[in-house]
Order: sequence, then structure tokens, then C-alpha cells
Amino acid sequence: MDTATGKILWDFDTGAKVTSVSGKDAQGGVIDGSGPTIAGGMVYVNSGYQGRSGRPGIVLMAFSVDGN
Repeated sequence: MDTATGKILWDFDTGAKVTSVSGKDAQGGVIDGSGPTIAGGMVYVNSGYQGRSGRPGIVLMAFSVDGN
């Protein structure tokens, strides 16, 4: 979000199908477990928690400002 205007600058559907670093298709889910972790310029999100939501698919997503 833009700190001056509150405008959304970027968002991501954590329930979307993604390609893992190993090249395999993966499916995230809801974020109803722990919150995100920020370290070393990266944001890490655990997406999917079948225990409460009942929806399969658990992936660790990593995001950076520059995409690396």
C-alpha cells in the first residue's frame, strides 16, 4: 500500500495455482495459521492450512520487491 494515499500497489491471491522452485505445480490456500515473516528483504507466507480450512494445499511463498 502507498503510505501517503493508502492505495493498493500490489496484491497476490495466495489460493492461486503457482509453480514451485522445483518446477512442479502447487496450490496455496487460505492464510489461517501463522502470519507472514519478514527477513532479509523478503516476505514469507505459509499459504494453506488443511487442519482448520479443510482445503488441501500448503506452500511457503516468498516475495521480494524486485522479484528475486
